Amino acid sequence: MKIDGGCHCGAIRYEAEVDPEKVEICHCTDCQTFSGSAFRTVAPAEAGSLRFLSGQPKAYVKTAESGNKRIQAFCPECGTSIYSAPLGDGPGIVGIRVGTIRQRDQLPPKSQYWWRSAQKWVSQLGSLPKVEKE
Repeated sequence: MKIDGGCHCGAIRYEAEVDPEKVEICHCTDCQTFSGSAFRTVAPAEAGSLRFLSGQPKAYVKTAESGNKRIQAFCPECGTSIYSAPLGDGPGIVGIRVGTIRQRDQLPPKSQYWWRSAQKWVSQLGSLPKVEKE
């Protein structure tokens, strides 16, 4: 599926091809910290399909609990997290942050990872009161 998106301030715009069947939620503590939330939702794309239309992200390399190093790319202006990717000769898959994708409503997650790190209250979200607008 062809997607496009960008950061919050508009400095970065991109397009890519993603597989909607592989969209996933990650509950690892790194993703919680990077997202500022309880989890992060990712749409995998072949590295070669991600093309920046404007701006270039800044990168930070994080060493995971496993010892693997991953590039964390974000907008240098507003800080929006754009994607992560393996450092070096990895499989060539980038994890695009679904919140930055314009078509995000068409990309429901199909799986969840690192459930052992999930916040205990995540499974209760469906029962919380809902307000249309603030």
